[in-house]
Formats: sequence, C-alpha cells, structure tokens
Amino acid sequence: MNYRTDLAVESEEYLKSEDLTGVDKREKRTEKTRVTEIKINTDAAAKRIGKPKGRYVTLELSEFATDSEILDDRLDSLEKELSALLPKGEGTVLAVGIGNESITPDALGPEFVKSVFSTRHIDRRLASEIGFESLHPVCALATGVLGQTGIETGEIIKSVVDSIRPKAVITVDALACASIKRLGKTVQLTDTGITPGSGVGNSRKELSERTLGVPVIAIGVPTVVDAATLADGKADTENMMVTPREIDVIIHRAARLIGLAVNCALQPEIEPEILLSIV
Repeated sequence: MNYRTDLAVESEEYLKSEDLTGVDKREKRTEKTRVTEIKINTDAAAKRIGKPKGRYVTLELSEFATDSEILDDRLDSLEKELSALLPKGEGTVLAVGIGNESITPDALGPEFVKSVFSTRHIDRRLASEIGFESLHPVCALATGVLGQTGIETGEIIKSVVDSIRPKAVITVDALACASIKRLGKTVQLTDTGITPGSGVGNSRKELSERTLGVPVIAIGVPTVVDAATLADGKADTENMMVTPREIDVIIHRAARLIGLAVNCALQPEIEPEILLSIV
C-alpha cells in the first residue's frame, strides 16, 4: 500500500511485521488520552521508518470537533510530555507558529501563536508587581509562508534565533496522517524538529538543532490526509488533500489546547485557569 504520513506512530505500524531493531515503543492511557512514545535509536532504524533519530510522542485524544473542554487530562498529558522534551535551566523559549492563516488546514501555527503568553518584554520588577514573581521569558513568532513574505521560514527563524539566542524553539505546524481515525484528534511531539509545509505537501528546509543550533521541539496536529493514500495511490487522486468539514473548529480548539499546554509547561507556577484568561 502507498501511504504518506508525518506521524512516526503510523510509520511504525506499517512496518510492525518487519524487524525494527533500534526502536523502542511504550504506551499508556488516561481517561481521554492514549499516549504512544516511539524512540528511534539507530541510523538503520531511522532509515527504515523514514524519520530522524529521536523521540516521538503521539497523543490520541477525543475529537477536537466534538469536545471543546481543554482543562482536563488531555491538557495534563500534553503539558507533561512537552515538559519532558524541553531542556532544563534558565533562558528564553521561542514559540513559532508555522503555516498559512489564509488556508484553514494550514492555519494551526498562526492560530497557536495567538494563545502564547509572551513575556520576554516584561521585566522582573513589573512581573513582581503584577504577582508573577517567577515569570519565565517567552516570545512568539508567526512566520507566514514564502508566497506571502518572500522569505523562507527557516531564514526567518534562524535570524531570530541568532538574535535572541533562546534555549529552545517550539514549533507548531499542520501535519498529514494516513488514517482517517487520527485526523483532527491527534497531537505529535518530537525533539527532532520539523520540515515546514510537509503536512500540505509543500516541504521547505528542515528546522532542527542541527540547522538552528538550539533544541527544537516540534508539535503538530494532522489536519489533512493525502487522497492518494486513501485511494492506495490511484493516479486521479494525485496532488489532492482531504480535510474534515469541521476543520475551522478543529484548528481553533487544537491551537488553544496546544497554546495552553505550552504556557503551562513554560510557566508552571501559574494556574492553568489564570493562563487561559490571560490570552
């Protein structure tokens, strides 16, 4: 079967009948979340799966289109898994939303940025005065796309990274999946970075620790399925994408959940309800 997916868990499933030495897998469940972690440990395993070495954490959730609640164990699970990927210690974190806000299935990144609690401009005296004595520096950026800006996403992010020297970059972008059952109800986190535009078939330059010089944690939600994957590669489905009709609701709710999880992970001293009311 021909398939295309940005999800490591799907790539592993398609190869489960083969010898996947060099891959570790664990699963756990909460009330609303199924968490699968895949660690690709060797170059040979990375080549077989088609993903770089590193950790891939997949959270399968209740569908964003039908569940508007975010202050539940889905938030707790996402925050916990993100915190485990972030480097320890002091320093600014740059949150980047990648994608085209004019194309709904590709608007996850720009919508996410609206939910980020940006704090780098708030000095310690002011933070103390407003009751946030332990505020950690965070800044946010929506890059747009090459057709809008004339600048490669990677060039924009590299310039900002070189200027502010963050301890880590968190990127959020739309992904593609191979299975309808994961469309609009899955979040993938990885410490391997991302290739922007891969979810909508317009891949750009890789964003990773190798290219940016700082750790890159990539978060994505599958918003499209390649029609050729659904049709097993039939020629008349080439260059076509399938997306749910509720995609606008999915994008809004997924972006809000990811944004709040990022805020909670970066500002652990502040209650989620307060963070939710701030942005």
